[in-house]
Amino acid sequence: MLVLVAPGQGAQTPGFLTPWLDLPGAAERVAAWSEAIGLDLAHYGTKAGAEEIRDTAVAQPLLVAAGILSATALGDIRPGAVAGHSVGEITAAALSGVLDDTAALTLVRKRGLAMAEAAAITATGMSALLGGDPEVSVAHLEKLGLTPANVNGAGQIVAAGTLEQLAALNEDKPEGVRKIVPLQVAGAFHTHHMAPAVDKLAEAARALTPADPAVPYVSNKDGQTVATGDEVVSRLVGQVANPVRWDLCMETFKAMGVTALLEVCPGGTLTGLAKRALPGVRTLALKTPDDLDAARELIAAATEAAADAAGA
Repeated sequence: MLVLVAPGQGAQTPGFLTPWLDLPGAAERVAAWSEAIGLDLAHYGTKAGAEEIRDTAVAQPLLVAAGILSATALGDIRPGAVAGHSVGEITAAALSGVLDDTAALTLVRKRGLAMAEAAAITATGMSALLGGDPEVSVAHLEKLGLTPANVNGAGQIVAAGTLEQLAALNEDKPEGVRKIVPLQVAGAFHTHHMAPAVDKLAEAARALTPADPAVPYVSNKDGQTVATGDEVVSRLVGQVANPVRWDLCMETFKAMGVTALLEVCPGGTLTGLAKRALPGVRTLALKTPDDLDAARELIAAATEAAADAAGA
């Protein structure tokens, strides 16, 4: 079974959209999306520097646009499930048919603006903890007033809170944690610091007319599949101020019998986690269009294996 996944904020790098705009029709699609949301996606994806695309209001729509663009380039595929990490859940909502492309880009633009505004209230950030026992790390974070905002599995937890709290964490690591890595994000996402953004996103969501997922949609909230479009959108709203449980998503993939995992552009983060947490599962990250042929081969192999299993 093939799972199609979409990365979250922090995966973007300067110029990462450049080669994708050379694909037939891609520049036109991106131009139409840019006009719809009032943001020059082509500029930010090709010419802007690291600090410019670190801006939450820019990074989030840029990631969703890149994810949709790269998935579309694969052709008509039907994965066994879709999921996204944090803002990648909006990409997954588009890939599963819950939202059309323009609705997904419009929603993520409003999400990014609302979260950037919330992040400006207090100086906050996020840092990844590598290694250690999850229970020990979570208890230690709570002692420091930090939130385990992303429980990613594969020995990785992301702490979020004020810059002072994160500085204290650097001086007092949980037992067993080998490294702490500051993330290139502009706020303490998926914590109470994002509460002001929830109401604004809920208001934006009321204008949507979501369809039910055409393929199983696995939610960050609890790793469970969601059957209706209304529930997907409801979870997208609440998830802004609640932890991402990617560890539970990967447990669901495993229970579903995943054999291959494909990460849309800008891929790399989620395939890295899968390599450690899902041994034996074939993984591939779409970084540039040069990866498309290998991705199609992976899809074909997974489709053939699924057909053989069904006929056995």
